Amino acid sequence: MTDNERAITEGQRQQAKLIWDYHQMDHEVRSTDAAIGLGSHDLGVPAFCAELYRAGVFPTLVFSGGSNPTAPERFPHGEAVHFREHALALGVPADAVLLEPGARNTGQNITLSREVLAAAGIMPKTVLLVSMPYMERRAYATARKVWPEVEVICASAPLEFDDYLKTIGDEELVVHQLVGDLQRVIEYPRLGFAIEQVVPDGVRVAYESLVHDGFTSRLLTP
Repeated sequence: MTDNERAITEGQRQQAKLIWDYHQMDHEVRSTDAAIGLGSHDLGVPAFCAELYRAGVFPTLVFSGGSNPTAPERFPHGEAVHFREHALALGVPADAVLLEPGARNTGQNITLSREVLAAAGIMPKTVLLVSMPYMERRAYATARKVWPEVEVICASAPLEFDDYLKTIGDEELVVHQLVGDLQRVIEYPRLGFAIEQVVPDGVRVAYESLVHDGFTSRLLTP
């Protein structure tokens, strides 16, 4: 832990774990016509995409994402470009990977990837969305809004909460992100960006408590 990081309390950890569990859709991973690796700061996404491709889950993979807005220095050529490079290094053949390097948000990830697939002559009936673990529900709700005719399956690297915290190495950052994604799940339907999702009372209480404790850096600004 660096001097800039704050240790989270056990109570905050339990609240964050509750939100983590809610964010995950627990879909059964099965064969799909194509997959979309949603851009982020986490190389676990292309690594898991490569694992699923090698297992024969899908024949075609799109990596989508431009410059990371919160950490542009991490992937200077854009998320999709670096994700593709990582997947190729893990054995995914170049002709199986399509690139969408312009998306700036999840809605664009999906709509622009759909266009890339269509340009390649691929009109999928089933699509696997691969994201960070705490982004599954938002990805699902967004896809159901902007691409309602396709069957959507969501997946992420199979990590337990504590293991993910160790992988990222910054507990406070993860809690900020969990809170920010939950706010988007709650607010985006009203804004027309996603379908409504039921948020259990306990999850809302955990969210409000963590916001009160100052985990607000990823919240939408008015």
